[in-house]
Amino acid sequence: MLFSSKSAPSPAQEVLRSVFGYEQFRHQQQAIVDQVIDGGDALVLMPTGGGKSLCYQVPALVRTGTAIVVSPLIALMRDQVQALQQNGVRAEYLNSSLAADEAFRVESLFRQGDLDLLYVAPERLVTPRMLDLMRQTELSLFAIDEAHCVSQWGHDFRPEYQQLSILHECFPAVPRIALTATADLPTRREIIERLNLQDAEIFNSGFDRPNIRYHISENQGNARDQLKRFILNNHEGEAGIVYCLSRKRVEDTAEWLNKQGFTALPYHAGLSTDIRQENQERFLREDGVIVVATIAFGMGIDKPDVRFVAHLNLPKSIEAYYQETGRAGRDGLPSDAWMAYGLQDVITLRQMQEQSAAEESRKRVERHKLDAMLGLCETHACRRQVLLRYFDEALDEPCGNCDNCITPPQTWDATVAAQKALSCVYRTGQRFGVNYVVDVLRGVDSGQVFERIQNFDHDKLSTYGIGSELNQGEWRTLFRQLMAIGLLGVDYEGHGSVFLTDAARPVLRGEQSLTLRKMPKVDKQKTRKSNVAFSGGNQKLWEALRAHRKTLAEDQGVPAYVIFHDATLAEMVERVPQTLEQLGRISGIGERKLDAYGEGFLAILQEYHESAPVSDTVSDTLVLLSQGLTPLEIAHRRELTLNTVYRHLALGIERDEIELEDVVELDASELEALGGAFSLSEQGGLKAVYEAFDGEYDYGVLGCVRAALRL
Repeated sequence: MLFSSKSAPSPAQEVLRSVFGYEQFRHQQQAIVDQVIDGGDALVLMPTGGGKSLCYQVPALVRTGTAIVVSPLIALMRDQVQALQQNGVRAEYLNSSLAADEAFRVESLFRQGDLDLLYVAPERLVTPRMLDLMRQTELSLFAIDEAHCVSQWGHDFRPEYQQLSILHECFPAVPRIALTATADLPTRREIIERLNLQDAEIFNSGFDRPNIRYHISENQGNARDQLKRFILNNHEGEAGIVYCLSRKRVEDTAEWLNKQGFTALPYHAGLSTDIRQENQERFLREDGVIVVATIAFGMGIDKPDVRFVAHLNLPKSIEAYYQETGRAGRDGLPSDAWMAYGLQDVITLRQMQEQSAAEESRKRVERHKLDAMLGLCETHACRRQVLLRYFDEALDEPCGNCDNCITPPQTWDATVAAQKALSCVYRTGQRFGVNYVVDVLRGVDSGQVFERIQNFDHDKLSTYGIGSELNQGEWRTLFRQLMAIGLLGVDYEGHGSVFLTDAARPVLRGEQSLTLRKMPKVDKQKTRKSNVAFSGGNQKLWEALRAHRKTLAEDQGVPAYVIFHDATLAEMVERVPQTLEQLGRISGIGERKLDAYGEGFLAILQEYHESAPVSDTVSDTLVLLSQGLTPLEIAHRRELTLNTVYRHLALGIERDEIELEDVVELDASELEALGGAFSLSEQGGLKAVYEAFDGEYDYGVLGCVRAALRL
């Protein structure tokens, strides 16, 4: 407990309980609150969802006077003021969205001392009129939210923030608290310098968000399909944000997701204010809404149950990525940060950098930040360790909750392949783009491409045709990795031609070896020849599915892979779908094949489900349950769907290895009601019971209850 029953609560503790409904402060909140209440300045570095707002809202209600909160976005002000008003706090905001009479009303309340907190845009705050108003009113504190906006090197620079040093000059006795969730070391130094916070106490709560699982993959050309499977298998019916680089892609993606059966709303600066406002309100108030947005959306959005943040394009910096992914899981529950990116993202972002009107020094910083973002994508180490290292925070052990930890990527000695690529770039004159260099490496010998190669006499180069061991996609991946680690640069004024950097020379000369993340094989012939070995109970299902596929293929006179690839059958074995809808979520099963073959494969899967022995994968799930993990945590740890985990647990119950109470908490009356519903349903089906209780219990829980009743 924060305080014992023998002592009376402090004013701050009483405000926390009576106004906000919390019994105790978290982490460093108590120390921060005490610092500000006592009149001291503070710089607060706290991850999204860590409770930054309370660090100034509680002192504002304890100290006399009105607290001035500097906030960069209208939406952020409105949401926080509405939340405070719901708690009975006298809070208002002043920004350009207010009509003149409404602004006058707020100013009058402020002048009369009838406000606890006043949220103000930075542009308005530094005007002579606002400064005069503040001189006429008793002030309790200044809170500068999103303080990273003060840094010209940060990812979200706001020039007007740099004028906020005037607060200390005009009101030296009023304590100031600057808060941010996103600031690397140079940005922190600039916050201190620009805001004159040299004497402030620094509170660094760390940047780790352990409840977020990071997953970054290469866009193989079907990113939207990858996104669809990710949502269906992990977050169906849950709220999420999908970030895209352009307005057009935002609208196209939102439209596509709606056609796939999701509720998806676009959000970007090109939409009218009314549409943006309506879409944001629906996202905040309705369940299961997905917002597809540019980076214009999200700052200050206080929605705790965003279960996933997805990126269909590469963010421009690690700070941007961290801030955007931080909008997931503010409630502390398991959430996902998912991204699919490609080489075109790198080219587009670098073109935007080079074409901007910024000074060369600014461009240099932006290039560095983008390179760091690419490094996070291309690393084969723990993503969280790389992410935190960027913010000068060490994580001693791999996190166990990112894709690289859960499924460690293979690495390979890429020295020879890199030497071929670098040499070909050099010998072709460092004036061609990636695609052309790859064509030379692969020895293309027909069509217009070959004519172009001949025109430049590049078919006579020693590097012509020396790269036949890799296909086009694999070479492009290698080039992207070489760009990511800084061995190749891109001349954007030269139409995207690639050139060698100084860092490439040791590799090219054989003085330095190069280990890279292993590239995925996409060669169709190799895919057809591949086979997947299963053991235990899986083997029986695997063979049954293969036999059925063979029969279908022979009847139609086509190769077996034309029906379904081995990878598709392997996913069926792993997930064991029990409905056509679930089967349709398997990678490689489109609507037409689902109509043509779904019933036959589903019958085999359902038959297996009823008779399947507890396999090794089920045992792994039961071990994690015995270690105290919840089903959702097990799903994240093992990278399975929640339905799959519940199916494992139901099998464990049927085999009397675990008990129902180990999985779900149901009282006697609930069990009795569920038992009665199962006895009345035909063949003990889950759907009838699910509908009888209006979806109060999900299918996974019902499956476990049915297993216990059978036992």
